[in-house]
Amino acid sequence: MPEKTYSGKDIQVLEGLEAVRKRPSMYIGSTGPKGLHHLVYEVVDNSVDEALAGYCTAIEITIRPDGSVTVVDNGRGIPVDNVPKHRKPAVEVVLTVLHAGGKFGGDGYKVSGGLHGVGVSVVNALSGRLEVEVKRDGKIWSQSFDHGKPTGPLTPSGKTKASGTSITFWPDAEIFETVEFDFETLSARMRETAFLNKNLKISLTDERELEPRREDFRYAGGIIDFVKYINEAKDTIHNKVIYFESEGPEGVAEIAMQWNTGYSDSVLAFANNINTHEGGTHLEGFKNALTRTINDYARRQSILKEKDDNLSGEDIREGLVAIISVKLRDPQFEGQTKTKLGNTEMRGFVQSAVMQALAEYLEENPKPARSIVNKSAQAAKARAAARKARELTRRKGLLESSTLPGKLADCSVRDPELTEIYLVEGDSAGGSAKQARDRSFQAILPLKGKILNVEKAGINRALASDEIQAMITALGTSIAEEFDLSHARYHKVIIMTDADVDGAHIRCLILTFFYRYMREMIEAGYVYIAQPPLFKISVGKRHEYAYTERQLQQALAQLPENSKYNLQRYKGLGEMNPEQLWETTMDPSRRTLMQVTVEDALGAEKSFSDLMGDQVEPRREFIQRHAKDVRFLDI
Repeated sequence: MPEKTYSGKDIQVLEGLEAVRKRPSMYIGSTGPKGLHHLVYEVVDNSVDEALAGYCTAIEITIRPDGSVTVVDNGRGIPVDNVPKHRKPAVEVVLTVLHAGGKFGGDGYKVSGGLHGVGVSVVNALSGRLEVEVKRDGKIWSQSFDHGKPTGPLTPSGKTKASGTSITFWPDAEIFETVEFDFETLSARMRETAFLNKNLKISLTDERELEPRREDFRYAGGIIDFVKYINEAKDTIHNKVIYFESEGPEGVAEIAMQWNTGYSDSVLAFANNINTHEGGTHLEGFKNALTRTINDYARRQSILKEKDDNLSGEDIREGLVAIISVKLRDPQFEGQTKTKLGNTEMRGFVQSAVMQALAEYLEENPKPARSIVNKSAQAAKARAAARKARELTRRKGLLESSTLPGKLADCSVRDPELTEIYLVEGDSAGGSAKQARDRSFQAILPLKGKILNVEKAGINRALASDEIQAMITALGTSIAEEFDLSHARYHKVIIMTDADVDGAHIRCLILTFFYRYMREMIEAGYVYIAQPPLFKISVGKRHEYAYTERQLQQALAQLPENSKYNLQRYKGLGEMNPEQLWETTMDPSRRTLMQVTVEDALGAEKSFSDLMGDQVEPRREFIQRHAKDVRFLDI
């Protein structure tokens, strides 16, 4: 690889760093856990950019017992010579000036994933303390910062033959709601990053426990291994993952895909390692090419007859796991969360690449090709049957918004933004909830028993389920290709189940339904989980509720010595009278709700497949892996 220059003159400054500490959410999204973990991603992104440039092969992330995180790479090291305009070392400029770096021009980087972020300077600005160490040009250089400001100059502190950058930072507890990093959250992100960067080794170590926890990620197969990982708990209809790569003036596109026997698809699209949750031009190009190529092949092979309609994109994607990864020089991101690729040239580029490579694969692999087309044809038949079922139920008036389910206790307010619906486990709890609610804005829909597991059933079986049909009708959005978020009758859908094993199972079944058939409801932030109390502590006429074991221990510790108290463990919502249910779980001024989000699409996909799918082994492994974390199953 030809050596390119990367020095202080490649560091260009776009603007200053004044407002970061005043308005941190503008730069990292929030000051909650999401924003906290974003700090790590920003630092890691810099190291990944070195890998994309061909200079870094390993990244190590360590969570320290003192609350700090260290990220070390073996790249070229941030330049230490002066940035001409600022007359300061490039390291200091990169860490103290917003949007300063080698990614905005010059020869520093050809492709960069960090462009979607805000730069390591924001990490520095939002840290109480930060330390950087650079190994470069035979020397070790170090500098420290306090709340974003240097505590002294960049100084050489030794000699080395290695190269790379080490950054350790302590998030500012005055800014963040929590400064406790979650290993699982970081692990999921690092695994995804390793999949997208073939042969890059990423190690994550947690030193906060007596026995340090460590995970290493390195995938020689890159996104081929990514597809295998997602399909691990599924039965595939062809053994080998389809993979192809294309390079042109627009950039590089990598696609890996494999169909399974399931009913849902998992198509993940990335641009410069950024998960483009909202899709974009690369995903559009992929979908267009996939639909056209499969239909053309089916026609040529006479699997589809002249009288047959074309297979729809939705039919073809049923059971498909696909990763689309593009890398381009100047990505343009759009959308609500800036995770939609807008570069128009990528649509045609990806479409052309997929049509050519997939057509070749189908011609050269007739057996898997026929299995893929047959799977799509079966999906089309099931969808047609589901459509007929919908039309039949609609004629009967069951799916019309004017005919709501008989067991739904609706609210009087009609503005969806002001209303909420509780999906309640069982008629007993449903009865209490109906008495407890505020009838003006709270609706109650009792659900009988455990609803159908849609992970194991197609859409036609789902529509035949009374409980699922009741949810669809009450919510007003319809499902699948007819789903329309603007028709949602409530902007808060609250799942309220018992705090026991059965309640957790029912909650999981309902969430599986939402994730597979109404994911837009989750993405819009409309789905919540109610948090009923686990314990009631009574001392005389006074009582207090505890929602976790920790809260219980704190409440008991605050009681006067030798005081007599009565402790009640709630196993079900039915054990609470309407007043208690309102006071603890339904009163907006006192209740606790957990909003359901899909931060990690890969993790969600894997969890639903492992826990709700056909194969037993992934569930057994999950139980064995997490058994030590269980505090109680039932009391």
